[in-house]
Amino acid sequence: MTKHKFVSPDELKAALGTQQYIASNEIATIMYLSQQLGKPLLTEGPAGVGKTELAKAVAGATGRELIRLQCYEGLDETKALYEWEYAKQLLYTQLLRDKLQETLAGADSLTAAADRLASEEDVFFSMRFLLQRPLLKAILSEKPTVLLIDEIDRADAEFEAFLLEVLSDFQVSVPELGTLTAVHRPLVLLTSNNTRELSEALKRRCLYLFIDYPDVDQELAVVRLKVPELAPKLARQAVELVQRLRNMDLRKSPSISETLDWAKALVALNARNLDQQTLDNTLSVLLKHETDLQRVKNEINRAAERSRRDDDASRYRRLN
Repeated sequence: MTKHKFVSPDELKAALGTQQYIASNEIATIMYLSQQLGKPLLTEGPAGVGKTELAKAVAGATGRELIRLQCYEGLDETKALYEWEYAKQLLYTQLLRDKLQETLAGADSLTAAADRLASEEDVFFSMRFLLQRPLLKAILSEKPTVLLIDEIDRADAEFEAFLLEVLSDFQVSVPELGTLTAVHRPLVLLTSNNTRELSEALKRRCLYLFIDYPDVDQELAVVRLKVPELAPKLARQAVELVQRLRNMDLRKSPSISETLDWAKALVALNARNLDQQTLDNTLSVLLKHETDLQRVKNEINRAAERSRRDDDASRYRRLN
């Protein structure tokens, strides 16, 4: 069952679990406080650790619509907030020209004509000409929403400054319509992959949560939840290898989503263990740069060679 608000972090954590999102106590607590205090939540961390998935899970758990603004370089107000459709407004004017003439017929002065025209202004200055982008859609929604502002670090500093105004009072001034105020304050989550430093002003207005790569047990729990058909022993082997890869000096460390892709690949191949051939054939599911692949394969080969030498030495000692 979904609900718009939760009464404790534990209840929120359990609700996220129903959405197949395994939240730590810290994540559940900060998300709960964001709801209670009515403050946006800024989540930072490496790519692929579940920041966007958290917003999706919160939307599912609270029964709210998820409205997503994907940020990128060059994003501006018109693409994030709204556009006024002047061409559509002009088309309406042309199509209703005859009706306007009927309305103005019989007016005995310019003032009388202007008064009659003013009484019809709502036809030409109304919401029908307002093309809502994600920010305005979240503000004007008649039902509570979750607003996800994804990868805010990819947007320009100028857009970040504009966003501060919107997040401060959740109202927007539209010259043609006046000030539009939020019917329900959306639950706002911002994500950042730390590609640039965000302003102190933005951080000051948000609660902050850093989501790092999970430890072995946490990631294993995610794999077992999302890919239950993978044998438990193989699942642990796979997760432990991924954890070791993240400690290497790689160009791009494997994300949780790539761990899950690899787990699904092992199931598809009916793998029984992580032998040399399986690793050679599937590492590219985890690693997306040729230099990373070569470095890891070389390290695996060296480890295998050390293991063989140790085995040979052990056998020799037993024989002698």
